[in-house]
Amino acid sequence: MKNLIRIFLLLIITGGAISIYSSCSDENDCSLAGRPMMYCTLYTIDPDTRAMLNDTLDSLTITAAGTDSIILNNEKKVHTLMLPLRYTNDSTIFIFHYDPKRQPKNVDTLYIVQQNTPYFQSMECGYMMKQNILSAKFGKPGRPSQPDRIDSLYLRNKEANTNEIENLQIFYKYRDRIPEID
Repeated sequence: MKNLIRIFLLLIITGGAISIYSSCSDENDCSLAGRPMMYCTLYTIDPDTRAMLNDTLDSLTITAAGTDSIILNNEKKVHTLMLPLRYTNDSTIFIFHYDPKRQPKNVDTLYIVQQNTPYFQSMECGYMMKQNILSAKFGKPGRPSQPDRIDSLYLRNKEANTNEIENLQIFYKYRDRIPEID
């Protein structure tokens, strides 16, 4: 009988400890991995066939205007981009540097206008931001004589997200591809 009471008490204490531990565990992920981003894919249009082709940039550095942030630092063979939008402003400006060391003026500027809507996530995370992209355009402010490398933009999905759904298609001017020799 004593053993039965001991086993019963042990089960009650163990069950209570497990329930207290599981009720206090943090289920929310408040890290930057949960932050919505704008997902972009690079394309070009073949002028002969009018086919939409995947495009790849040999090298790209992206900075955010108005900050000292470097979003992408001399990345090679770029086909997709994951860009953060500003929480503190209703617009974000990205500067695309194609060869910053040899050609520092060879840049394009991408202007994004977004709507930031705060919402309460949880007690642990506090407020989060929902971001909808209202418009996107590109250009070269102060240097209209230099040609843009970007040809056009197409906004596919307006809601910045965490699950890599394409928001923006960036079309570059067609460049003849020279086959690589192995």
